[in-house]
Amino acid sequence: MKDEKEEVLVDKENDSTEKDKTSKKVKGTNNKEIKKLKEQNELLKKECSEQLEKIKLAQAELINYRKRKDEEISIYKKYCNQDIITELIPIIDNFERAISLDDNNLTDELSKFLAGFKMMYASLMEVLKKYGVSEISRQGEVFDPKLEEALMTDNLEEYDEDVVTEVLLKGYKLIDRVIRPASVKINKKGEINNE
Repeated sequence: MKDEKEEVLVDKENDSTEKDKTSKKVKGTNNKEIKKLKEQNELLKKECSEQLEKIKLAQAELINYRKRKDEEISIYKKYCNQDIITELIPIIDNFERAISLDDNNLTDELSKFLAGFKMMYASLMEVLKKYGVSEISRQGEVFDPKLEEALMTDNLEEYDEDVVTEVLLKGYKLIDRVIRPASVKINKKGEINNE
């Protein structure tokens, strides 16, 4: 019986040793697999983070694109009439030349014709004002190169230096954009240069 007990003990020891070896193998394998899974997890987290950044950048670009397009459309709508108004300005100049004739020296029939011209001119100017067109006529004010171009100079005592003494050709603005600068004569003390 003693031998049987020893055999059972030896068998138990062998079993426990094998279990320990198997358990160590399983633990070693599990540790390797866990380590491998952790590395994969970290790689996936990093890749996910990179993709999330790309998505955020794409969304920001889309928002910026929409803002730019909205701004471009707004500017286009604001100044969409500029081309036609630019074409009409020489016609307005001709109207002004025609109606500047002296009404007193004309025949009755020509006077009536001129009155009709003045009415058409007034109507045309009202339509242009409705669409944001305004005249640039700054006689007596300091010359502003953003609004005017100086074609000639005067030497007049009653005006200060760089003051517009005469508007030779009216300028026009569409809302806040100059579509034709006014052609002016400015005062320069001490020099006369009529180019």
